[in-house]
Amino acid sequence: MKQKLCLMTAFLLLMLLPTLCLAAPPDLADGEYTVAVELAGGTGRATIASPTRLVVQNGEAIARIEWSSHNYDYMKLDGEQYLPLAGEENSVFELPVTAWDEPVAVLADTTAMSAPHEIEYMLVFDSASISSGRQLTYLYGVLCLALVVLVFAYTRRKKTK
Repeated sequence: MKQKLCLMTAFLLLMLLPTLCLAAPPDLADGEYTVAVELAGGTGRATIASPTRLVVQNGEAIARIEWSSHNYDYMKLDGEQYLPLAGEENSVFELPVTAWDEPVAVLADTTAMSAPHEIEYMLVFDSASISSGRQLTYLYGVLCLALVVLVFAYTRRKKTK
């Protein structure tokens, strides 16, 4: 009976593990990640690169927003203005991630029209898409450990018969 319970528990852990490992928590350790970001609003002509680079330092997540155009000269988030990074082909900004999995309102000033215009956009950072090389290593290690437990339980069961 104990062996069946052990096997069932290990099986359930194996089934739940991908969900637990891939749903990234908002409190990330310092490091570099990627995250899917969705853009809504504007005319629909401009796009942003996704997934995008995410850097976490001292608990603050900073996303690198790269536009498909070089015509954006600043962005505003929560009333604070951000200038583009120098030396980039397209307009690239580094913005703090203020919310996960919900729309964040930003303004982007474009110079592509006859006069500069601030256009309202919404960014959604998908926390479930956050990934780094370390996550895959962790997942592999846990899966190997679960496999060892299953093999051990199975061989013990054969020896006791």
